[in-house]
Amino acid sequence: MNRVKVSYTEKDFAVDDFQNEVWKKAEEIKINKYWSGVSAKNARNAKAQLVWSENAFYIQFEGNQKEPLIVSNKPNIIEKSQKLWERDVFEIFVAPGTDKAESYFEFEVAPTSEWLDVKLEILPGGGRKPNFNYNSGMKVGAKILDNKVLAAVKIQWQAFGKKPQNGEVWRGNLFRCIGSGAARGYLAWQPTLTETPNFHVPEAFGEFEFTKD
Repeated sequence: MNRVKVSYTEKDFAVDDFQNEVWKKAEEIKINKYWSGVSAKNARNAKAQLVWSENAFYIQFEGNQKEPLIVSNKPNIIEKSQKLWERDVFEIFVAPGTDKAESYFEFEVAPTSEWLDVKLEILPGGGRKPNFNYNSGMKVGAKILDNKVLAAVKIQWQAFGKKPQNGEVWRGNLFRCIGSGAARGYLAWQPTLTETPNFHVPEAFGEFEFTKD
């Protein structure tokens, strides 16, 4: 199981502060394979970085973008966008702790700054139970550059019902959806290896180690 370190910062910062010094120290996590385990072309590759403070969890994405964006013509950034996963989007799944990966949170951010948060439970007999009434209070930022897209998420710890301690390990995965139709790509940090594209596979989650080192 792959483990990445989540860098610590004593000072909180704005979600759209993409040039903050803390990102220079954060480990880069490659999102360069499709859910099937097949390597994606560099033009679709992405990376993520994770940072935490006493107050919040920060996630920053950077994706290569050499094809037309698949986004809403009238983005709504005031409230969550249902079915955001059907367009270009970055995602993180987070299961606080390591014991119950079947109970986790999903956060999405699009290049348009649209967003979605949902709480999920994997049911014993298969399938999943989403709670779209979940309100994390997440904040997002995004920026479209030449051949590149930046996006970020900031989540206060109360959204998870707990705060990690130094050295604690949580479970999770990172994803990118890009393109449309038959050419649509479903990229994952930890490929889920399902028969058809499916990100909701807790047993495939990697580990996030929160450290103050």
